[in-house]
Amino acid sequence: MSKQATPPPPGDKPKPGGNAPPPPPAWRHWLLPIGIVVALFAWILLPAVHVPSPTSLSYSQFLTDVNAHKVKTVVIPQNGGTSTGTLTDKTNYTVVLPPQAGQTLLTQLNTAGVEVSSTPPSSGFGNELLSWILILAPFLLFFWFWRRLSRGAGGLQQGILGIGRSKAKVFDEEQPSTTFADVAGYEGAKSEISEVVDFLRHPEKYSRAGAVVPRGVLMIGPPGTGKTLLARAVAGEAQVPFFSVTGSSFVELFVGVGASRVRDLFSEARKRAPAIIFIDEIDAIGQRRAGAGAAVSNDEREQTLNQLLAEMDGFDPVSGIVVLGATNRPEVLDPALLRPGRFDRQVTIPLPNVSEREAILRVHVRGKKLAPDVDLGAVARATPGFSGADLANLANEAAIVAVREGRDVVTADDFFSARDRIILGRREGSNVLLPEEKHAVAVHESGHAMVAALSEYADPVAKVTILPAGQTLGVTEQLPLVERHMYTEDYLHDSLAVRLGGRAAELVVLGQGSTGAGNDLAGATDLATKMVREFGMSTVLGPVGYPEGGSVFLGGGGPGMSSRPYAEATQAEIDREVSKLLREAEDRAVELLKTHRPELDALVGLLMEKETVNGSDVYRLAGQPDKSASTSPAAPPAVLAPHPAGDVTSAGGSATGP
Repeated sequence: MSKQATPPPPGDKPKPGGNAPPPPPAWRHWLLPIGIVVALFAWILLPAVHVPSPTSLSYSQFLTDVNAHKVKTVVIPQNGGTSTGTLTDKTNYTVVLPPQAGQTLLTQLNTAGVEVSSTPPSSGFGNELLSWILILAPFLLFFWFWRRLSRGAGGLQQGILGIGRSKAKVFDEEQPSTTFADVAGYEGAKSEISEVVDFLRHPEKYSRAGAVVPRGVLMIGPPGTGKTLLARAVAGEAQVPFFSVTGSSFVELFVGVGASRVRDLFSEARKRAPAIIFIDEIDAIGQRRAGAGAAVSNDEREQTLNQLLAEMDGFDPVSGIVVLGATNRPEVLDPALLRPGRFDRQVTIPLPNVSEREAILRVHVRGKKLAPDVDLGAVARATPGFSGADLANLANEAAIVAVREGRDVVTADDFFSARDRIILGRREGSNVLLPEEKHAVAVHESGHAMVAALSEYADPVAKVTILPAGQTLGVTEQLPLVERHMYTEDYLHDSLAVRLGGRAAELVVLGQGSTGAGNDLAGATDLATKMVREFGMSTVLGPVGYPEGGSVFLGGGGPGMSSRPYAEATQAEIDREVSKLLREAEDRAVELLKTHRPELDALVGLLMEKETVNGSDVYRLAGQPDKSASTSPAAPPAVLAPHPAGDVTSAGGSATGP
């Protein structure tokens, strides 16, 4: 009989609002400047208010008062000017004594019994101010140096020169201007994240139903899909403090610094709760910890991860704090970090579909002057596989193309030129092919295009060109009718035939192959290997799969040959099956081109004449229905459609899609 688990005590449940004190008011920072200004005005104005103003006497009136014994004292400055003194009725006066008075005036004053005194020459207000500055400057310098040393000593108590403090950027009152309206598409992801923001704004609405705010939301997806942009939009939408920090800012040379920064980050967030913490590239500190038998026992990265795990869901529960994480490497994260209670939600942000691409383009063309022939829907259909960052770069490159041609209005051709520039590279005007090389490239590309036009399941041909660009000498571009998420066996076999169509055309027309098919062979071999080893499309091996592994979103190879999970005999069978698939695809391509040799020669001649041929011309010469017309009704499509292996059929090199 199993023992029933008891629920935790009510006091351990985090409260939605948190017990943190409210932040200090902002007006308190103005008290010191206001006090200094008031004291300065009081020092200048008050003495002049309380001291009675003296009576101004003329020289004649002054002599009359002296003879009448009404003058008690007189102060004569040494350098001349205004003299001051007091009368017998204790009234202050001022008088201007002429220089001609001289000894006669002094004798008259002495006879009348007036007390005469003299003052040294005045240095003026500027000289007095300078003297005070010279007196006070050493004391002020000493006070500033003492304060600096005190702050440095305080930092040493928290870490070496304050190294243990968190480097998070805090958005509190000044929120970023980005909102959810600036993030086109991804309505599902925005709804999940905005729900967390709404929970922090109105916790009482969820507490009535007994709902608890998620501890963390992890955003995963390929690079450039807008994970950081979504977090910036959360910071703009949320009316709560937002802490933004990157995963690499926790890692330092000194052991224990990362854990100290995690503690400091969550300590600051608790003071401002409710709050949101965003950790970008969280895989920098959240990688899987070492297993049994590991030699490292005090790794800095593991200590940082352990502290993060404890802060998110440890003995002391965190209240009113939500952690947003972003990564494009979810496969390397530690399982303890991904469990419910830490990251309760995982939001996948994939590459945008065609409607989302159009919405993203509309955001990035704001502020640009577009010509009437620009159809953003056609541009979106012509950019399969582009991420949000790729589309932003596309709009910017299109504007650069327009400026390069002396225009401030962006046309549809500018978008297609910019797309070819991004995918293929810069077109080299100086890279002129020899006549025999140009003919060989035309034959090669005509073979790709003709096999694609004659294959039932192949993607439609969009454009064929023999103009060198980047590392390619020529390109056959295909645009899918729909965005595929699964590939049938018929489609993959046709893709192999199209990839080997260039080499097959060289064998049919030229009688021998060339180095131009090197990249096609590599891509076809990789695709055939996946069909045999991963997709179970071999009758000899049967329904088995040996995936390579590697990153989910970043691509890359998996383990080396020494770690393959099958025997040498299985590898030999895989090699034979891959070779069989490639030979069958090449034989099929050669047979198609031999059967349609006149059509192939006509396409080669048209390419030699025009250098660039649209997909409609290819289907017209092949005598097949034009499948490219339905892909882009507003403009001729010209985009590289990546095959499942990731490359595009080309001569002299390949251009990899985004």
